[in-house]
Order: sequence, then C-alpha cells, then structure tokens
Amino acid sequence: MLKTDKINNVIVARFDNIDRFNALITEPVKEELKSLFHKPDTKLVLNLEGIRFIDSSGFGVFLSILKTANNSHGQFKLCNIEPEVMELFRLLQLHNVFEIHDNLDDCIKSFS
Repeated sequence: MLKTDKINNVIVARFDNIDRFNALITEPVKEELKSLFHKPDTKLVLNLEGIRFIDSSGFGVFLSILKTANNSHGQFKLCNIEPEVMELFRLLQLHNVFEIHDNLDDCIKSFS
C-alpha cells in the first residue's frame, strides 16, 4: 500500500497505485506509518501526490501519526497535496496543525 525511500536521512512514504485514502485502508496504513517511528528522532515525509480524496478516518490517521512522531521526538511532514484535498485541510483548519510543503524537495530541505 505504501512505498518508502530514504533521502538524506529522511524517510519518504507515498501511496502505491491508490488515489483515495479512506476507511477501507486507514488501519493498515496507520500501522505501517507508526512502525516507521520505532527509532527516536525519525524524520518522515508523507508524499500525497496523486491522492484525490481523503475521508475523516484518513485525517484521523494523520493526527495519530503526528502524535506518534511527537512522542518519539520525531518529525512528520506532508507534501504534494492536491488542490481539492488541500481545500479539506483548510476547511478542517489542519493546514495550521501540519507542516505542509508544495513539493518533496522543499519538504526534505526543511529538515536541515
């Protein structure tokens, strides 16, 4: 469901052949993302490129992962959010909660 790479000591996760992040897949995705924080000070980017829809359970996963990151002194950032999905982030005021970058390069550079 997720593919991960490591770039400059930052884990980059992205969805593989999925354009909807909804209740059908949130639990396994949440567990997979949480497992990436098994070491303290982990830096994780979730690249949302290609995700055209996120439901409330998907936003719940983001909040859960942010809490996991904070508890392990890690960092969790988002990038490449499609315009229609960004509208939902704004509507829910979550653009004030998460660190969001327009592209992956800027997001990775923001960790230094």
